[in-house]
Amino acid sequence: MTNEPAGAEVVIPLRTADVSRETEFSAVETPIAAAAASAARLLGRRTEPWPQPASPRVLTVANQKGGVGKTTSTVNIAAALALHGLRVLVIDLDPQGNASTALAVPHQAGTPSVYEVLVDGLPLADVVQPVADLPGLIAAPATIDLAGAEIELVSLVARETRLQRALTRYLADVAAQGDRIDYVLIDCPPSLGLLTVNAFVAAQEVLIPIQCEYYALEGLGQLIRNVELVQAHLNPALHVSTIVLTMHDARTRLASQVADEVREHFGQVVLATAIPRSVRVSEAPSYSKTVLTYDPGSSGAMSYVEAARELAHRTGGETTTSDHSVQQKGSS
Repeated sequence: MTNEPAGAEVVIPLRTADVSRETEFSAVETPIAAAAASAARLLGRRTEPWPQPASPRVLTVANQKGGVGKTTSTVNIAAALALHGLRVLVIDLDPQGNASTALAVPHQAGTPSVYEVLVDGLPLADVVQPVADLPGLIAAPATIDLAGAEIELVSLVARETRLQRALTRYLADVAAQGDRIDYVLIDCPPSLGLLTVNAFVAAQEVLIPIQCEYYALEGLGQLIRNVELVQAHLNPALHVSTIVLTMHDARTRLASQVADEVREHFGQVVLATAIPRSVRVSEAPSYSKTVLTYDPGSSGAMSYVEAARELAHRTGGETTTSDHSVQQKGSS
């Protein structure tokens, strides 16, 4: 019992510990604040530049299965690299031209494109265009004419090496002008035809996006065998350097099982960062943007930044030992 008169206001002293806890709580960033800060850092490029490779790294982004995130991964990884001080060239080798759309590069019929480079021998420099809002990123667009290139290439001399020769000349000319290209990302069609073979011959590395679903694993062995064939007969330097898991839904057991199986089989070749399913990633191309410019604070944007960071801090030859096991297991 207290001696306070009835009706008197009772004052409870506030302890110092309570004040400190309250202050500590208010200082914690909320998820929205964290996303806003990440977006500001990304768009303002107030970040450390990522390491430049000693020579241009040429990566073919390939998977003959459609809808696994090839184009999405190509344009968003390219954008992340460019936002961190690197010079990047995207070559759209898919007749659908989705990479050109996402980068807001004109690719209507009649636009000089990769088709003229492959079939007519037009210099690559004549078709490359800068990407708006992303300094350091340039692109060689694809038009619908590329759909007929598979047939037209059949009768041409050295049909498998036409992209390689055009790219080699372009990189040499850029270097001669005192400029540089750090990364070349080639977006392939969902097939294993002559366009994809040209991409394999032009590259040193293969980046394979794998959707975290069972069907996405089917056909992977055939893709690996095609890489081995090109390696044996046309491009000894070619190897699978990177696998990125896409459309990962952490709420489902299936996605986790597929991710675990891919990591078990392919080891260090698989990036630690998995790209989550994201509405923002799906919406961005309809605005002719990458997710990094459409919603830089979204989970999809930050995941692609982390995936690109991993890629940039690897060297193309780091995964050579693992590549052998990838090919062995992919063929089995």
